[in-house]
Amino acid sequence: MIFPKLLSLLFSAFLFLAITKSASAQGSIQKVIIKSNDGMRFDLDEIKVQSGATIELTLVHTGKRTKEEMGHNFVLLQKEVEVRSFAMSVLDEKENGYIPESKEEIISFTKVIAGGESTTITFEAPPKGIYNFLCSVPGHFGLMKGKFIVE
Repeated sequence: MIFPKLLSLLFSAFLFLAITKSASAQGSIQKVIIKSNDGMRFDLDEIKVQSGATIELTLVHTGKRTKEEMGHNFVLLQKEVEVRSFAMSVLDEKENGYIPESKEEIISFTKVIAGGESTTITFEAPPKGIYNFLCSVPGHFGLMKGKFIVE
């Protein structure tokens, strides 16, 4: 008689913990700081985040040059989008911060910032997988790119 009640209680506790853990992963905020510089470099070429997390990504430009001389942004691309083809497609998008009007290929992006500035974006982590990120300012993608890994 006690065994079924104990089993039911244990099952209920396990179910409660599983739901709580899932809810906390879904509601968690993961902060990421990525730095750029006047040498056209990000300090990270790989960023790992958890599936279901809210990502708070801050781009910091540690350089001193102006936005026109050496501005940078951060662009996270959809899974199947190739870095080079995307970068070439935004060459004429200066007035839009080198972001196309149709943002179908993009998960999230920052504005272009100058040396000494920073900017923060918040977005939901995409489904598990490996995604590309880059600076889409013309000519920067060759050195300023990396992998965004969702686990």
